[in-house]
Amino acid sequence: MTGETRARHFPPVAGPGTRVLILGSLPGLASLSAGQYYAHPRNAFWRLAGGLIGVDLADLPYPDRLRAAQAAGIGLWDVVGSATRRGSLDQAIRDPELADLAGLVMTLPRLRAIAFNGATAARHGRARLAGSWMGGGAPDLIDLPSSSPAHTMPFAEKARRWDVLRRHLD
Repeated sequence: MTGETRARHFPPVAGPGTRVLILGSLPGLASLSAGQYYAHPRNAFWRLAGGLIGVDLADLPYPDRLRAAQAAGIGLWDVVGSATRRGSLDQAIRDPELADLAGLVMTLPRLRAIAFNGATAARHGRARLAGSWMGGGAPDLIDLPSSSPAHTMPFAEKARRWDVLRRHLD
């Protein structure tokens, strides 16, 4: 199809101190162009994450956003490693190759929760992680409403639902 390109995710932003790993589906065009997670100006991610940790992340320069999120125990990645897609909508994702989520999760000793930013991330992420914790000690898996402007839920309701992550960061 004309206009489709093979999009690839960014490297994970996570480390030994990550307590909550927030997984999106695949960066949209604005994010890919900027080389930044959640770069679309109407995406509510940075406002939602900032509300969890009491820092106005949206007003910080991008490197400072990442540092503040990581310092608070928040990690970021995407469930789709690469896919063909026209535009930015998750519904347009074709031929996805999923990321090695289990491989990353095994490197995060303090992980308490994996949060899926939207339905596409939840569907692919839950399938990819199925059976990863045979010995117990599994982190909570939490489905969140998407921070994308395409998901038209009011911000206050998104923030209320995202607030469940706070207990995993304390």
